[in-house]
Amino acid sequence: MPRAEAKPATPQRILDQLASLSDDASRARFFARHRLLSTPDFAKQLSEAVVAQGRVEMQRAVNLAEAALLLARRIGRKDLLGLSLRSKGNALSLASRNQEAMDLYRQALEIFEELQDQQQIARTLTNSVQALILLGEYDPAFAAAGRARKILTGLGETRRLARLENNVGNIFHRQDRFQEALACYERAYQQLLPYGDSEELAAALSNLAMCLITLNQFARALATYEQARALCGEDKMPLLRAQADYNIAYLYYLRGEHSQAIEMLHAARRRCQASGDRYHFALCHLDLAEIYLELNLSGEARDMAHEGQLQFQKLGMGYEEAKCQAYEAMAWSQLGKAVRALDLFRETRAKLVREKNLVWPSLIDLYQALVLFNEGRLFESQRLCAQAVGFFDQSFLPGKAVLCHLLLARLSLRQGNPAAARKDCDLALQRLAGSEAPVLHHQARFLLGEIQGACGDMAEAYESYQQARQSLEALRSSLRSEELKISFMKDRLEVYERLVEICLGDLSPPDAAREAFGYIELAKSRSLAELLMREGRSTLAGEAAGQSGLVRRIREMREELNWYYRRIEIEQLRAEQPSPERIENLQREALAHENELLRVLREIPVVEADPAGAESPGVHSLENVRAGLPESAALIEFFSLRGNFAAAIVTRESLEIIPLTPVSRIASLMRMLDFQISKFRLGADYVRSLEKSLHDAARTHLFELYGELLAPLRERLSAKHLVIVPHGILHYLPFHALFDGERYLADSFPISYAPSAGVFVHCQRKTSAASGPPLILGVPDARAPFIEDEVASAARALPDSELVLGAEASEAALRERGPRSRLIHISTHGVFRRDNPLFSGIRLGSAYLNLYDLYHLHFRAELVALSGCATGMNVVAAGDELLGLMRGLLHAGAHSLLLTLWNVHDRSTSDFMTSFYRHLQSGDSHASALQAAMQELRATYPHPYYWAPFVLIGKAFPF
Repeated sequence: MPRAEAKPATPQRILDQLASLSDDASRARFFARHRLLSTPDFAKQLSEAVVAQGRVEMQRAVNLAEAALLLARRIGRKDLLGLSLRSKGNALSLASRNQEAMDLYRQALEIFEELQDQQQIARTLTNSVQALILLGEYDPAFAAAGRARKILTGLGETRRLARLENNVGNIFHRQDRFQEALACYERAYQQLLPYGDSEELAAALSNLAMCLITLNQFARALATYEQARALCGEDKMPLLRAQADYNIAYLYYLRGEHSQAIEMLHAARRRCQASGDRYHFALCHLDLAEIYLELNLSGEARDMAHEGQLQFQKLGMGYEEAKCQAYEAMAWSQLGKAVRALDLFRETRAKLVREKNLVWPSLIDLYQALVLFNEGRLFESQRLCAQAVGFFDQSFLPGKAVLCHLLLARLSLRQGNPAAARKDCDLALQRLAGSEAPVLHHQARFLLGEIQGACGDMAEAYESYQQARQSLEALRSSLRSEELKISFMKDRLEVYERLVEICLGDLSPPDAAREAFGYIELAKSRSLAELLMREGRSTLAGEAAGQSGLVRRIREMREELNWYYRRIEIEQLRAEQPSPERIENLQREALAHENELLRVLREIPVVEADPAGAESPGVHSLENVRAGLPESAALIEFFSLRGNFAAAIVTRESLEIIPLTPVSRIASLMRMLDFQISKFRLGADYVRSLEKSLHDAARTHLFELYGELLAPLRERLSAKHLVIVPHGILHYLPFHALFDGERYLADSFPISYAPSAGVFVHCQRKTSAASGPPLILGVPDARAPFIEDEVASAARALPDSELVLGAEASEAALRERGPRSRLIHISTHGVFRRDNPLFSGIRLGSAYLNLYDLYHLHFRAELVALSGCATGMNVVAAGDELLGLMRGLLHAGAHSLLLTLWNVHDRSTSDFMTSFYRHLQSGDSHASALQAAMQELRATYPHPYYWAPFVLIGKAFPF
């Protein structure tokens, strides 16, 4: 008995079922069960549904197209076969499989030409244009469009002519012929308006906005994108909506709102990957590379550009592939690899010429000119820049013309021709008038100040630098992540230096020293100060419900990293001969995991990473610093100006700024001092045999450093306590050990340190919040065998303390007990990572605690002491930002820190800590206790190696 045929479901349900089938066998079984569907009408319906489904999910659109093709072949009609072939071509084109799409379009075209169906010929030609564009076949694209226009005009199909107009606009846009593209998009939109089709209107508006961005019409572009996004609805066209979000993200970048752009692009990248939109997924890499370049995140830009290049290579899209390669070349240039960059630029330029692009070859000339300028090859740079400016001055790309004129102005200024420099700078400013390009505004105003200064017009230069500073501050304030702030300021600090110079010069403004001090503070550790003053804390370390998948992934990656760190440690401490090969392989794997973790961290939305939102105002003003400075103290803040150190001496009543010595002189003396300290790594026998000569040599270098840095200030220091705010390489110098020929500086003053005056004031104003017993953690191992003795001594010196040893001294113990402890002492093995300071760490229990982990701990301790290997070492980043354990501990809430500048001696450190805590218990301030402990230790261990590595950071005196 024959089986009854299944009752057909609703049309939408049928389409949903077919869209979920991924192979011909399951489709054949479906049509066998639903024989009533094997009709020409349903075959046409199926073909028409493909593009609509493509706006929702790529793979489901391809599945529908395969079903339409299977059904057309079952029915056996050529017209249906042509329609299904074209529909599959449309689906593959949406999925960025453009070469496959073109093969199908050609097959469909042959069928329709055989049937002499002019309407379907025109539709197929129109649809093929976009695939030809993305394959870089512009002449065939124009030819297909021209033939389609002729047919559609004859048939009177105005709606399809509007769609064609949109595609022709894409050809022009791809070739950077923006005015022609804009005219096409505007015509297409106007022609489509009467039909009210949301999808078509949204696509036309998106194209129109994309063109407006390129022409620097940002306000109109944003309004147009928002209009397109609204037409997409919440669920109706999620892919078009995602693409609108992607383009809005790029618009935020162009307006200088980098953080917003990065967050939106990362979100768009994840959505595109999930939906199978390979084209926009690759575009996100391209745009992130461009943004990272502007933020000086050169390694990240290189990686993003290279990944984007690989993605576009798979898609067969030569134009975008070449753009990625150009950005990779720019990244190599920023990384100091000029030869590699120039080779890539030449290769890229040749590709773009083959693509018949009108703009990018000239843009590559400009980029090469910038690299050559930075390399001092001025003649070659000027030749290429002159070629580029000749093109861009005649183009509709004012931003690129501005870049050209600014480079020509720099070239003229470098060659001693300020008049020519002023002419090009004025041209750049004219083109910037009324535009939203804050980065270019900053560059142009700063350069104008340089030119005016070279001509001796200091009053005009001052005004130009002020405008440049205001633009820079506006840009910086739009960055939410501290990493972005630090990186962005890498090569943009000169404006503060120039303003300080003017304030200290002959034509100084009223109240010049006060103003200069404000600029000094603006250029030093601002991100750290802002980080500390935020009241909100990150939620990333919490266990609250609703955490994102990214946060969970971060936790998993931290666990994986700790596994690698532990394996490396086990290999290094093996009783038998360690395997260098195994250690190297593990270190390589750990580094790859570290880099992956950094990439994921950058994708965390700032609102999730820092719910506090807006930053608190800075405390860099002189009035705030004075108000937070104890009456008996003086603060010495160092700063460098054009290669020379200066020092600002601040007390409650006075401010004086004094020029000092060349930075190069100090660097040379510090290298010699470091060399003397490093000799203690050669073993106890070597040190004993040369004890006196080692001591004399170290004192000689400390005496010379005193003469350069402190002697010019000494007679002005009548205070009882000193707060030292170093700058640059001075962060590695033990100022307290500087020697005047008779006494060390620590004999005359209790001394503490701070990254900036603002950070000092913030720490100094903190009041005691924790009253619990001291917490002492000790993690002895083969590399630090005396740690157990040290923590036992500290426990005896600190009554009622909690002592936790070995595996029990874990992150969990610190997280649980730390918040209630008024003092925390951690004695362990530490690692300072100059290559990647985020992963500098200390050993706790069975895991390493790094800077990222410290960011997610909360203390209220008056003092945290880290007794280990160079726990006070930091990488000094842009803006004098210190990246190391110190940063994380202050962020965690510690009022003050006791850290070390180099690897300490186990026995002497135990004696030092016992003395320090004894004096602290007797009521001495932190700084006074440190001074007394140093003096006592020096009686037994006279060489500074033993007593001078300890530095006190943050709150040092009663307030």
